[in-house]
Amino acid sequence: MPRPPLILTGASGAGKTTLARHFLENYSSRCQVFFFDSIGVPSTADMVADYGSGAWQRAMTPQWMARLRPMLSLQRPVLFEGQMRIAFIREALAASPIANAVTVLIDCDDITRTTRLRALRSQPELANPTMLNWARYLREEASRLVQTYSIRPSDRSPIA
Repeated sequence: MPRPPLILTGASGAGKTTLARHFLENYSSRCQVFFFDSIGVPSTADMVADYGSGAWQRAMTPQWMARLRPMLSLQRPVLFEGQMRIAFIREALAASPIANAVTVLIDCDDITRTTRLRALRSQPELANPTMLNWARYLREEASRLVQTYSIRPSDRSPIA
């Protein structure tokens, strides 16, 4: 039976790519790691022209699930990272069909996100109210759709 994939989602600056790269660098012999953005991300204008507002992500998520499905039978864990709405992930998993996937929202507070985007990633153009609203939207969607836990950086204890 195929192992369920682990899907990391979250807004820019949350740390999901850093986590996925850590797995790629340290466990690539034991797991497969895929990055949503590796397919190339068109400009916002191209996304809207080709798919409508907000629909590019919804169109690409099922394509990714279709690409990942054959990998699941290789008995090596699959980790998939990208900025996707949880609702789009659920739709794509149902259509693929992939059962028992684990979706994790990687999140951080706004100050940490802004600092990471400006200083660590040198992408100050992403440290804006739109990105902070996107992060809040993903957080609220996760709260509505799944049981969520937070981990305090100071003690690493889960909080319901």
